[in-house]
Amino acid sequence: MRASDAGLTTELADLEARQLYRSRRVVSRREAGARVELDGRTLLNFCSNDYLGLAGDQRIGEAMKAGVDRWGTGATAAHLVTGHTAAHHALEEDLARVTGRDRALLFSTGYMANLGVFAALAGRRDLIVEDRLNHASLLDAARLSGARVRRFRHADPAAADARLSTGTHGRSFVVTDGVFSMDGDVAPLGELSTVSSRHGAWLVVDDAHGFGVIGSDGTGSLSQAGLSQSDVPVLIATLGKAIGTFGAFVAGSEAVIETLIQRARTYIYTTAPPPAVAEATRRALGIAFAETWRRDRLVTLIKRLRRGAERLGLAMTDSRSPIQPILLGEPGPALRASEALFEKGFWVTAIRPPTVPEGSARLRITLSAAHEEHDVDRLVDALADMDVTGPQSDG
Repeated sequence: MRASDAGLTTELADLEARQLYRSRRVVSRREAGARVELDGRTLLNFCSNDYLGLAGDQRIGEAMKAGVDRWGTGATAAHLVTGHTAAHHALEEDLARVTGRDRALLFSTGYMANLGVFAALAGRRDLIVEDRLNHASLLDAARLSGARVRRFRHADPAAADARLSTGTHGRSFVVTDGVFSMDGDVAPLGELSTVSSRHGAWLVVDDAHGFGVIGSDGTGSLSQAGLSQSDVPVLIATLGKAIGTFGAFVAGSEAVIETLIQRARTYIYTTAPPPAVAEATRRALGIAFAETWRRDRLVTLIKRLRRGAERLGLAMTDSRSPIQPILLGEPGPALRASEALFEKGFWVTAIRPPTVPEGSARLRITLSAAHEEHDVDRLVDALADMDVTGPQSDG
């Protein structure tokens, strides 16, 4: 064995010993009603981000097939070469209209969108202040930008205010998830907007888990908070969660989007997403915002699950989103609970450090409009038969 491999093997063994080793399961088939076939078994899937149940919608699949017939399977080049098609352009116009912003710009993934935003807008003289529980892509993007980075206590506008009040700098940014991917809570965007305005800072919101789900119209956490483009200059969201396809976008003013086109390296130097995906996403957007029953069903399912969890005395975060974690504390109990649920026919992922802070390992339950009420009842019954007590609930 090479010395370098030996070192890696030791590190991998250490991860396994601390119950932090990650393994992949291979899905062999997706079925209707949030069910998947895995290891020869059919399981109820309670850990996907398909919040509106659109990923398997036949209408969206037909739109993608039509897109392949028209455009083929690939974009063939970057957007700034020959890869930017009428399908991409129309989708960007749709996204700008839906979000109420001047323009939108497509990226291949949310990670690339976040890296691109800060590479283009921030530099060594600037200050980035961000929530401690932000998604890894936001944390990485801030570090790689070269700006000075200060993190503030989760969902605490006063702490953000204090971070902005120290030192001298050029441009300043307050950065937060709209809906936090592991806790499921919504950021205090109104208060963060007030803090940002007081300091002349840009408020940047990644609404990956809010777009399509949160707010009476489903347009996300900014809409729910009543914030406009002038309040939040940069909005980032993904298309592979509630919208059920793939990719991401940044929406903002004409100047912001043009700056990203000129400077965002993750936009400039990569092949554009397949045009057929853009065609499918346009169809998905139309369905997502027209079929309001999907969000209504989510509200019903969330309340039903939380009532059941409260009855069982389970420790949960204060989440009203489809992300409903059960806090168990240490990796071992979380892994054992996940495996026990798997044996009962439920797929619920155990989330452990470093994805979440030490001492807060959990089962991350996610709900979808593809679930039925009796699916949730079955999950609650399965939890009732198990020892899933954890640390004291924080909400």
